[in-house]
Order: sequence, then C-alpha cells, then structure tokens
Amino acid sequence: MAVKHTQETDRLMEALLCLRTPEEAYQLFEDLCTVKEIQDMAQRLEIAFLLKQGTKYQDVADRTGVSSATISRVNRCLQYGAGGYQLITERLGAEGDKE
Repeated sequence: MAVKHTQETDRLMEALLCLRTPEEAYQLFEDLCTVKEIQDMAQRLEIAFLLKQGTKYQDVADRTGVSSATISRVNRCLQYGAGGYQLITERLGAEGDKE
C-alpha cells in the first residue's frame, strides 16, 4: 500500500532531502520518532541488506532477533515493494557498512 501524497508527507520527504550529515539525520529522527521506531527502521534496513546478500531467513533471525514475519515482510518489499530498499541497498552497496 502506497503512502498517500499529501502536503504534509511531501514536506516530510523534502525535509529528509535537506539533511546533509548523519548527525543532522539523528537530530531530526530523534525529534520525529521514538527510540524504538528508529531502532525498528534500522533493523528492517539491516534485514534488507542481509537478504540482498543471500542470507537465509533463519540466519537473519539469529543475527537480528526478529520474527520470520518481519523478515518475510522486508523480503516482500524487496521483491514487490515501491523500490526503496532496492534503491538504498544499491546506493550504499549490498554489503552496507557491516561485515
């Protein structure tokens, strides 16, 4: 399901595009989101990187501690979603900053 484009969501996306450094991103996200929301988003992105590397579901679950339902959702988005995970994993490199 796509996010409805509204004046408010457009402004949010424009705000994200204004960020210049990771520290600026931390500042904005700490004001916008709870710590748990930030952690959850970071975890889902990590799952996307692991899946792009070909990591098996059970290994992803063991490394991240997430449920198979969450892994499946991220995988569905990788395969059939709006393309956000694909874009970021390509731009950052499928291996991300992790070893």
